[in-house]
Amino acid sequence: MSDTVAGAVGLVGYGEVGKILAAALVERGVAWVGAWDILLPDPAAGPAMRAHAEAAGVAPTRSLAELLARADVVISAVTASQAIAVAREALPSIRPGTWFVDLNSASPGAKREMSALIDGAGGRFVESAVMTSVPPYGIKVPMLLGGAHAAALHERLAPLGFSMEVASNEVGVASAIKMCRSVMIKGLEALVTESFTAARAYGVEERVLASLHETFPMLDWETLGSYLMSRSALHGKRRAEEMREVAVTVREAGLEPWMASATAERQDCMGRQKGPLGLGALPQDANWREYADRLLAARKAPG
Repeated sequence: MSDTVAGAVGLVGYGEVGKILAAALVERGVAWVGAWDILLPDPAAGPAMRAHAEAAGVAPTRSLAELLARADVVISAVTASQAIAVAREALPSIRPGTWFVDLNSASPGAKREMSALIDGAGGRFVESAVMTSVPPYGIKVPMLLGGAHAAALHERLAPLGFSMEVASNEVGVASAIKMCRSVMIKGLEALVTESFTAARAYGVEERVLASLHETFPMLDWETLGSYLMSRSALHGKRRAEEMREVAVTVREAGLEPWMASATAERQDCMGRQKGPLGLGALPQDANWREYADRLLAARKAPG
């Protein structure tokens, strides 16, 4: 197994994140960049995904095993619910010394379980906590690494443009940092959505905003509200899944995840309404009132 990371890098999951990272790796001259996604064999979604990969200089593989047969570094960018399943599926095919980097928003316990599986099969597991949305940062999105192999992986990937910091040589620490942060960040999105929309329904939004500004004068609640509601409207489904893993994280610490669980429900509700209410079609700079009005209109609609 070569220690030269630029030799071969494989992406598991060719969604938004996988496409962004794969394109950046191709651009930086990595000799071989491959991808595997469960939708590649799908008759409906597969052809377009394959065409996209090939046009980007990425080799679409026919299975995870085929990807593992070629890649020196495997980056798992699927969903939290599938993260452990991917690690398990990799066990029969992973070659000794293969780096397995898990980018998924999973709990510390899930990361430790994956580490035991991959390291036990001769691979080198590294957890990566992605600390903000990948767009617009791309490959430079801030990541925290964790695990016994984290420092060595950093040496190999940092020259390719990754913005990585080693959080700990213990698996689970990086994930704990990200997930505890998400209680606040995704929770604030849910709180603003609920508070501002209810205030709009009662016609008291200006008084509420004025009161918030008096209490927290350092925050521009008008601008912040628009930003937070747009993030929830655009990415509610993904955020809900992450918050369910956050709830697991809180529970692993011995606490009841009341806030995380409630946030997951609010984010999931926004995700379900993204299409039917046209939330995703609003312009990037839409005011929070536009989101609130659509939510309220749905409330008032018959049936």
